[in-house]
Amino acid sequence: MQTVSLVGYSDKLSARPGDKIDFMVSSQSDAPYEARLFRSISADPNPAGAGLVEHRCERFFPDQKFPSRRQSFHPGSHLLTVAPLVLDAQRAVTLSLMLYPTLQTPATQTLLSFGKFALELNPQGGVTLRAGAAAVSTPGAVALRQWARVQATVETSGRMTILLEDVSVLSTQTQAQTQAQTQAHSEGRGAVDLIQKEVVLIAAAPGPTGPVGAVSCFNGKIEAPQITADGSVIAAWDFAHNISGMTVPAQTGPDFILVNAPTRAVTGALWDASEMNWRHRPEHYAAIAFHQDEIYDFNWEADFSFVIPSDLPSGAYVMRISCGDAYDAMPFFVCPELGKPRAKLCVLVSTFTYVIYGNHARPDYEPSWLERIKDWGAYPNNPAVFSDYGLSTYNNHRDGSGICHASHRRPLFNMRPGYLTFGQAECSGLRHFQADSHLISWLHAKGLEYDIVTDEELHNDGVAALQGYAALVTGSHPEYHTAETLDALTAYRDQGGALHYLGGNGFYWRIARHNEDPALLEIRRAEDGLRAWASEPGEYYNAFDGAYGGLWRRSGRAPQKLVGVGFTAQGVFTGMPYHRVCYDPNFDWVFEGIETDVIGDFGFSGNGAAGFELDRTDAMLDSGHDITILAQSHDTENEFMLVPEEQLTHLTNLSGGPEDAVRRADMVYFETEGGGRVFSVGSITFCGSLPWNNFDNTVSRLLLNVLSHSLDAP
Repeated sequence: MQTVSLVGYSDKLSARPGDKIDFMVSSQSDAPYEARLFRSISADPNPAGAGLVEHRCERFFPDQKFPSRRQSFHPGSHLLTVAPLVLDAQRAVTLSLMLYPTLQTPATQTLLSFGKFALELNPQGGVTLRAGAAAVSTPGAVALRQWARVQATVETSGRMTILLEDVSVLSTQTQAQTQAQTQAHSEGRGAVDLIQKEVVLIAAAPGPTGPVGAVSCFNGKIEAPQITADGSVIAAWDFAHNISGMTVPAQTGPDFILVNAPTRAVTGALWDASEMNWRHRPEHYAAIAFHQDEIYDFNWEADFSFVIPSDLPSGAYVMRISCGDAYDAMPFFVCPELGKPRAKLCVLVSTFTYVIYGNHARPDYEPSWLERIKDWGAYPNNPAVFSDYGLSTYNNHRDGSGICHASHRRPLFNMRPGYLTFGQAECSGLRHFQADSHLISWLHAKGLEYDIVTDEELHNDGVAALQGYAALVTGSHPEYHTAETLDALTAYRDQGGALHYLGGNGFYWRIARHNEDPALLEIRRAEDGLRAWASEPGEYYNAFDGAYGGLWRRSGRAPQKLVGVGFTAQGVFTGMPYHRVCYDPNFDWVFEGIETDVIGDFGFSGNGAAGFELDRTDAMLDSGHDITILAQSHDTENEFMLVPEEQLTHLTNLSGGPEDAVRRADMVYFETEGGGRVFSVGSITFCGSLPWNNFDNTVSRLLLNVLSHSLDAP
């Protein structure tokens, strides 16, 4: 396992005055490390612009040193009983379960571990029954991605037998029918003691120090594990129960807890496509999927804490740690007290999107990027290199299945000041936290006071988190939302707020938070949409809340309903200018001081204000708003593709018109009946143009006009 010499994370990404943030750190050095607090203004390391800009905050957090210590982490999802299981058999013990393996590995994969007894998937693909030093294995390999039933027995005489059955589903009434049987047995080497008191693990074996840090993790699905002693069931579990929970209640014996969030609401041995919603037929979803590389919470101990002072300004902050040449920078966001805004302007920080993309290992990463990283003083660690720290929902597990869980309770390398997403780009090559700092640095350059609210507060407190703000701005890519965050933004707009959507591909995917562990997020990539992977058939409904996953558009809440535009086309990381199309005198205030009709033919993101991911209007999807298109940017070079939900055939698309007419970005404005106002730019690279020419440019002037109008409105 390749480790980073100094790295950490915080238990919260946002906090209010009086809240405590804990910082968890692992250092490979024997020397102490230093911690210092900074306010983050610009996270773009590009020397052609402002570069990294951070302000020291030693008055609020004096520089401190802490002893180094190594903290380990243990990937691999599995189940662990909350208490030991007592086995007092006199004749025989039997272990049984259903398995659906998805990856054959050179190492042993444990299916069930119970003290001296274990069921394993061996490197040859067969099933092994182990009793202490004795073992017996089935000949041949279990078929990948097919259900099989295994029943293995150990007798006091030492005789060991395995019955392995390949099964298929005929109907919910006939349940599983045997297709083939494989038997293996061993007469044993002597008597076996069948008395023990040990915990039970599913999909892993205890590590050298016990159940914590389990090893030999399994890749695949398991269903209906059971342990019998002398013909009587002493432990049995039905995974169809409590699918939304972090525990599995036992039918008999001790309950299971979930470790590293294995995936639930997945199809089981009985699933026959007659039902797609696990809530309607939970017996069809009585399986749990496990992966050896799954991790969502490192469970490190806190090294130090920071209580947010009442007079600390709302903003983006970075806790920097350093030891010799090694360093890390852990960002977090300070919000005002609920109901006590300090400014008229609110910046909505898309922490849900940051986490969903957390540790995205891009396939185009090249070691050659290190030269630019060194020259720019950019953040050096990339998830493509340190993949053992857990990847993002834009990556796949080793068995090829998509990663559907995300959490910030681990180091997120791509959420660091100076991190380069596109190391080969002819621009800054930033996304998410770093790209959003283009907006933050612009606000500081223009002297506009602001408060920060993140998705966390918006989800928890609803529209109350936004009350009192005359205007709200998003960052470049507010892509992932819960029903609660969309409800809050809609209410803010309809109650008279001014909503400014300064990005592209926003309000696109539906996610769920776990009720028992809100740091854990879930994404199901159902049906269509521009997606990194596709959910398996029958697995489109979230496990956490039972809601249909996928695009918000598929749940009747297209982005156009909220902000007038929605995702229509994607290209490579390049940008284009807008062209003014509205000359109505009623909107001259938008373009005041701008003498050209070409706006944004420059920028640190894609070299243009309209690029990479584009949004447009669609009268079929909005809510009948009286939308004015102020400016547009068309894909005249044929470098963009329509997103899948817009395409019907190779010749037709949903607009009914020419494809090149809908590969565009629309900058729009409209008002609601309740006095609300919406301004949307329809491009993910818009904010990247704000710092150009020391913040003196047409995009900067246009946004200042729009925000001044909103902030000064009665």
